[in-house]
Amino acid sequence: MNEMLILWLVLLILFIGIEAATLGLTTIWFAGGALVCIVAAAFQAPVFVQVILFFVVSLLLLYFTRPVAVKYFNKDRVRTNVESLVGRQGIVISEIDNLQGIGQITVGGQEWSARSVDDGTAIPVGAVVDIMAISGVKLIVRLDPQMEQTQAESGE
Repeated sequence: MNEMLILWLVLLILFIGIEAATLGLTTIWFAGGALVCIVAAAFQAPVFVQVILFFVVSLLLLYFTRPVAVKYFNKDRVRTNVESLVGRQGIVISEIDNLQGIGQITVGGQEWSARSVDDGTAIPVGAVVDIMAISGVKLIVRLDPQMEQTQAESGE
């Protein structure tokens, strides 16, 4: 059983070393599993129990703590380039019609191909749109709710 204690200790050091090198929350969960197995090996638990403990503890740590850890580690992440467009507004410079596969908007002085969220809705030139998502090189947009209300009040 002494060999298993050494094996789990080596794995623990290896997983912590990889985690320190990558800082990507990739192996820390397995380091936790190895730590539990070191304790089990010290109490002379059978090898199959140690292996099962390793997988169970590692998967539980991964399942329950990863979402929390990712949330806190990525909170200062700054959105860059294209993904920063989601949530912004643009102005239609070429009618958007999904059925014809046409449409362009301008956002921050740049022209982008655009498609509507609703396939059956054409968005006219000059309309203000909200950018909802990005699909490939096209922005997926919807007519700004205030613009819809203005059109409805004017009878268009």
